[in-house]
Parts: sequence; C-alpha cells; structure tokens
Amino acid sequence: MTTPQPTTRPGHVEGWSPPLPEAPGFAHDLVETPGLRTHVASIGTGDPVVMLHGFPEHWWQWHAVAPAVAAAGYRVLCPDLRGAGWTTADDPRIDRETRLRDLLALLDALGVERAHLVSHDMGVITAMQLTYDHPERVRTAVQLSVPPGFFRFSPRLLPAFEHLPHLIWHRRGASLRGTFSPRYAARPMSRETVDAHLAPFARTEIDAAVRPLTRRMVVAEALRMMRGAYRTRRLTVPTLVVYGRRDLPTTEELMHRICPDPDRYADRLELAWVDDAAHFITDDAPADVAALTVDWFRRAA
Repeated sequence: MTTPQPTTRPGHVEGWSPPLPEAPGFAHDLVETPGLRTHVASIGTGDPVVMLHGFPEHWWQWHAVAPAVAAAGYRVLCPDLRGAGWTTADDPRIDRETRLRDLLALLDALGVERAHLVSHDMGVITAMQLTYDHPERVRTAVQLSVPPGFFRFSPRLLPAFEHLPHLIWHRRGASLRGTFSPRYAARPMSRETVDAHLAPFARTEIDAAVRPLTRRMVVAEALRMMRGAYRTRRLTVPTLVVYGRRDLPTTEELMHRICPDPDRYADRLELAWVDDAAHFITDDAPADVAALTVDWFRRAA
C-alpha cells in the first residue's frame, strides 16, 4: 500500500479563509491525504503529541495548552478534524469511524508511528476508537470532559446530553453561541474568544457538518457505549480522564459510581478533577490541563 504523502503550504496566519486566530509560536500546514486536506497547527520539538479538539472548536482550542506542553519537550500537533476548522474534504459524508480513518492516514502522512494523545469532547470519540482499535499507535492518553468508554449509564447523566437535540436538528446558519453559555464554561468567554472558536462556521462545509457529526458519529458511538460495547474489551493504553468540578452533572461522586472498577476494564486508568472548571476545561483552566497532561506523560509512558 502506498503511504499518503503530506503537502504543505506556508505556515503563516495570513492567506487562510477565514483568517486564522492569532496564536504565537504555531506553524500551520495543510496535509493532503486521499480525499482530505487537513489543517494542522504545530508547535515544539520532541516526542509527538496529538491533540484532538472538541465541538464547536478546532485547533485553536489548544492555543494556551499546547505551548506549555511543547515547552516541556514535546512536538504538539493540533489537527482540524473533518467537519471542523480549516480542513476540507472531497466527500461530505461522515460515519462513526470516518474521523478515525482520517487520523490514521494523517499520522502515516506525518510519519508519526506512535504518539501521546490528548482529546476533548467530540474529539474523545476518535481518540477512544484509536486507543482501542490501534493501541500500538498511542503511548498515553489524556481524555477531557468525557467518561471512559466502559462507563455504566445512569439517568443522572441525562442533563449532560441536553444540548444534543439542538445539534441533531441544527439549521444551517443557526447560531452556536449558546454552546459557550455559563452552563458549560466556568468563566465567561469574551466575544472575541467565542468568535475565534466559531469563525469556521462561516464556511458552508463546516456548518453543514454539524448534523452528520452529531447524528452519525456522536449519537451512534454514545449508544454503543451505553450498551456496554467497551465493557467487553480491555483498554491497554494508560489513560487519564480529567473533569472540571463544575462540569455538571458529572460530579466526582457520580463518576466513581458509573466507573466503579476501572481495573476490570483497563490496564491503567486514573481520574482527576480541576477546580473552577466546567465542560470547556481548556478555556477555563489551560495551565492545569497542561500540567496534568505533562505529568501523565512522564508517569505513564
């Protein structure tokens, strides 16, 4: 099989449409794999770290986390996943594992055989699929704001999914600003910050991806998790699951209740909490996320 080869374009903020948000120290490349041109923001040198953004965010979610991780001696790669940011696709269709296939092709194109993996929100789905199906590609994993795949469903979790109907029935052009409400962020985000997160939704391709991402990937994978698909498998990649203490309803008490026996399902899994942070933990507490991440890399690798 022929390995996809990357093509790049100048690593500057200028020349991208819409303009990229400012983030000092990052290089910006366009990596071409079959049917996809992935925008990758990168910073640092050393062992590779791949950071997978959540929704409705993109590479810039990591603008305050990645530099701190890079300063600890790592090369941090922040791709825009299919249907987000400045990545473009020939085929708009998305299924449960489309982003997983994209990520594998991207790692091959970049020559990354094995990497540390950090993910948040919707990005956790792809990260989890990679750790279970291709553990040889992952050294350690840090998972933000999403429970382990082997969790046991509780009705107390239902408020955590109250935003889904709005996304399942998303109308093109409808505002997503409510996603950054105080319900999900412990600290109010400035208008400029929200604008930076939402800028790519001015592109029809990105706005149109909201429904398929939610219906065909998120809902499909969530149902598998609730039915116990991952309780029949073993997680061999050392994984740290991090939550903000204000990310309701997933309190520390509830998380221990729905994940009562991690050793039964995982070789090594730990839970951690960050004070004064909610669902958008990388915006609320980037320094804490970076510190926990680097510590886990060093302890678990």
